[in-house]
Amino acid sequence: MINNHNKSSQNGPEIIIRGTTGVEIVSGLHWYLKYWCGAHVSWDKTGGVQTTSIPKPGSLPLLKDEGVKIRRPVPWNYYQNVVTSSYSFVWWDWERWEKEVDWMALQGINLPLAFTGQEAIWQKVFKDFNISSEDLNGFFGGPAFLAWARMGNLHGWGGPLSQNWLDQQLVLQKQIISRMLELGMTPVLPSFSGNVPAALTKIYPSAKITRLGDWNTVDADPRWCCTYLLDPSDPLFVEIGEAFIRKQIKEYGDVTDIYNCDTFNENSPPTSDPDYISTLGAAVYQGISKGDKDAVWLMQGWLFYSDSSFWKPPQMKALLQSVPSGKMIVLDLFADVKPIWKTSFQFYGTPYIWCMLHNFGGNIEMYGVLDSIGSGPIDARVSANSTMVGVGMCMEGIEHNPIVYELMSEMAFRDEKVKINKWLKSYSHRRYGKAVHQIDAAWEILYHTIYNCTDGIADHNHDYIAVLPDWDPSTNIESGMSNHQQKIYFLPPGNRRYLFQQTPAGMPQAHLWYPPEDVIKALQLFLAGGKNLTGSLTYRYDLVDLTRQVLSKFANQVYIKAVTSFQEKNIDDLHLNSHKFLQLIKDIDLLLASDDNFLLGTWLESAKKLAVNPSELKQYEWNARTQVTMWFDTNETTQSKLHDYANKFWSGILQNYYLPRATTYFSHLSESLRQNKKFKLIEWRKQWIPMSNKWQEGNELYPVKAKGDALTISQALYEKYFS
Repeated sequence: MINNHNKSSQNGPEIIIRGTTGVEIVSGLHWYLKYWCGAHVSWDKTGGVQTTSIPKPGSLPLLKDEGVKIRRPVPWNYYQNVVTSSYSFVWWDWERWEKEVDWMALQGINLPLAFTGQEAIWQKVFKDFNISSEDLNGFFGGPAFLAWARMGNLHGWGGPLSQNWLDQQLVLQKQIISRMLELGMTPVLPSFSGNVPAALTKIYPSAKITRLGDWNTVDADPRWCCTYLLDPSDPLFVEIGEAFIRKQIKEYGDVTDIYNCDTFNENSPPTSDPDYISTLGAAVYQGISKGDKDAVWLMQGWLFYSDSSFWKPPQMKALLQSVPSGKMIVLDLFADVKPIWKTSFQFYGTPYIWCMLHNFGGNIEMYGVLDSIGSGPIDARVSANSTMVGVGMCMEGIEHNPIVYELMSEMAFRDEKVKINKWLKSYSHRRYGKAVHQIDAAWEILYHTIYNCTDGIADHNHDYIAVLPDWDPSTNIESGMSNHQQKIYFLPPGNRRYLFQQTPAGMPQAHLWYPPEDVIKALQLFLAGGKNLTGSLTYRYDLVDLTRQVLSKFANQVYIKAVTSFQEKNIDDLHLNSHKFLQLIKDIDLLLASDDNFLLGTWLESAKKLAVNPSELKQYEWNARTQVTMWFDTNETTQSKLHDYANKFWSGILQNYYLPRATTYFSHLSESLRQNKKFKLIEWRKQWIPMSNKWQEGNELYPVKAKGDALTISQALYEKYFS
């Protein structure tokens, strides 16, 4: 409830906000600031607050006499993906975490994951099962890879974890939970999914422990490949599961009844027999409920999309109905693009949360499905026999596309579909503190292009600067240009134009779902409105991001021209276009350096800041560098299967990593033409992989403060490439 306050003095309160919890009151404040004051409140990447149009005391806009009542149509507003802790939160200290929890409250989030520090709990639990700290050195992953060690995808990669790290993270977790509870949130704690250390096989030789298959290694190296899974049907599973829940309650107190477990995430059961699956599900829940009799199992529904060939209706129903009614909540993780609720009879009566996935790997890419976000949760809630109990944001990485998260957060409080055109103007005026007609026109274009993706493709940023294709274009030399892939992109209704993108056959595809020339026009308008927004940090961020998006998509076209020149054996055109591609990398790096939110140095320095000795300093920096580049293991002739999965458009990584990689690649292409031989892909890899590994092990410093004027740089690059 938001009401005018009966003023008793000139300096007394003007507005009173009431709510059932701290989250409701804080989100009520945010709603008032947005829709009565026209203000915008957000954090930047470093945790600094950005505000516009915050009114001064004594001048707060008043409401109508009856005030305003805002009520959630569904109880829960969920936040995080199980991998966000690694892609975004891994290097945060309490100062940054406190700001994030407060931001959650502003957005009305009341059901956040609380996964920090769980390794310290596991150390204590496994000690009771006679597993030593040394046994865990090859079990826990390194700091930047903990999410996948927790899920049983890998073990030991980037580790071991020092006792300093374990203790430090446990203290941090207690601070995080305490703040969440102060604001009335319900933290979601982890539970046992069956992932166990190798040492357990020797201590309990009769236990039903199986070794899983390879997950994305290049050589199945046993140091990090092929983890061990304790079968949920084994009595030891329940014993360990109960011990883990009880140990958390001992450390944190009775702070929640909701626990996350994803035993079957990218890990199918050994048989599709529904009775067996039901037994497994019941055992998983028993492991949680024996530690907390009121426990609710929260499960990511990603498996029903990613492994749909296994999880057919009988198997899905068996799992979802294996626990007592009301004791499971499913996250419809990718509902913004591929909603499962529509095809699963509303998860067979199981309560679920409509979630937006949106981002993979923390990639920086302007992308969204605003129409789906503004209507999808409403459609799900009012559908026949709906079991929807909340909305959620499940992005793999944060700190990008603020417009998408602003709208998604509001859906927790909206009971009608959003008219995006009207909402967009309000958003723009709040974000920049004033109305600028060129900016409004630019956002109208962006809404119908970048933020209206309808092709159903999960958007990873595969632009060729960040994910240089690891392929041999020589395969098409003999056939010349006769063998090409062609994509057609249809534009909005009423627009008869359509766009062809043609790429050589076999070449990896960069995602393009809109006509680039329209977004170039939006950039032109954004620049034209810039003189009215000098000093606006939010404008600067959006301008840099939009310019980066335009140039990156343009670089894709230049790369295709370079490869086509190679296939046509036109060495002059190859040199011309490869030089242009390399220059674009340099220019984008310069652009990104002009805003604090696009700096590699921030990521690296935050990692090093957590180290307490030289060994940790070296390990943490290697973890930070490796995650955003090769990610996983390599050998002499094979890049990591996950290379560039977590690619970033950050100043520093373009100039010092992507540029040398592209330079060597084009150098090998040119040399093969000069010698009239096929491109030697393996030889290029033999040169590039050691270069990458050396960079991953490096310690050179990168700036943590922006330099240069973003508007001037963006204007110059627009004129250079598009005037």
